[in-house]
Amino acid sequence: MTPIRDDDHMSWQEGDLIVRRERLGLWPVDTGAGSAAWMGKAWLAVPVYVVEDSADALVTYMATGAELGFPPGDWPTPDGRHPWHARRAWSGHGTLMVQRPGDHHAVWHMWSGPERELSCWYINLQTDFVRTATGYDTQDLELDIVVRPDGSWSLKDLEVLDDRVTEGRFSAELVEWIVALGDELTAELAAGRRWWDPRWTDWQPPASWVDPSLPTGWEDG
Repeated sequence: MTPIRDDDHMSWQEGDLIVRRERLGLWPVDTGAGSAAWMGKAWLAVPVYVVEDSADALVTYMATGAELGFPPGDWPTPDGRHPWHARRAWSGHGTLMVQRPGDHHAVWHMWSGPERELSCWYINLQTDFVRTATGYDTQDLELDIVVRPDGSWSLKDLEVLDDRVTEGRFSAELVEWIVALGDELTAELAAGRRWWDPRWTDWQPPASWVDPSLPTGWEDG
């Protein structure tokens, strides 16, 4: 899937079903991985519904039952497979993802329980999204921040960053950059600032937005 520039695309419309892929090699700084065979290849994909596509943010929804796709490959993990390879679909309540252009993080809205109450805002550190012909590519940066409805927050997965260096997926320079980004975001939270739009907290998906499948050829490009 060839990346396209923002000025080359027509904005997606609400309800469009597109493909969100995680593609290794979309790092914001040099990882030192060089010409590793997995560089630039997608190793995870999921269909997502477009909720809003504007100059301010791309808002997409990973629905309950959304199919997860994992192409074969010798990936830089202990067993050579994607860590989620045993999963076949997104379970539980769906997740709303809000990412502003240029940001290396997205704010995931997560709900739980029979009343679908907000459980947390999950600040997922991930690279700025790159549009493709059928969706967009990004890459998870492992470090996350869990923000609870009461305003308290905690870091998640800081301890795994060194493992990524050992695996050869991250460089020490990349980990330093990720930790610095986490520090910037937590400083904002510590100052009592929330930069995401509160209107999405009570958003609900249409009843028909369930169990979407990946299109044929999602792994190409």
